[in-house]
Amino acid sequence: MMISIKRTSSENLDFCSLIELLDKDLQLRYPGTQQNFDAFNVIKQDAKVIVAYDDDIAVGCGCFRATENENIVEIKRMFVKAEKRGKGIAKSILTELEAWALEEGMISAILETGINSPEAVSLYKKLGFEQIENYEPYINSDDSICMRKDFSRKIS
Repeated sequence: MMISIKRTSSENLDFCSLIELLDKDLQLRYPGTQQNFDAFNVIKQDAKVIVAYDDDIAVGCGCFRATENENIVEIKRMFVKAEKRGKGIAKSILTELEAWALEEGMISAILETGINSPEAVSLYKKLGFEQIENYEPYINSDDSICMRKDFSRKIS
């Protein structure tokens, strides 16, 4: 397995295909509530997108977008195909997103994941994210877990 990481845009067709798989996965994990957040998962054209490839096949993705706080990014749309999980691909994607955000002058990142995504919560904690109070639009969501990482903290 040879994983390569590509910086791209939200118009990347491989990214779009992976997002379709992500949305199906989230619908299975959160059947009663996922549709409430679909509008917040739309990725704007200015998002910074990463696609991971195994040889030339897209196997994972993630991106970040600016927040209202000009020095903080929000990590969005993290996904690795089920058959490729547990191989360090998500860590590679998140590490590259962090490096890119640092290059852009950002000081920290926030993200939202869910209670039915324990592997994601575990990964984020391992990489230095800490749980914070839920932020908009997740404040009243019992399914949501919001996290933050200040980039001065190194990945272990």
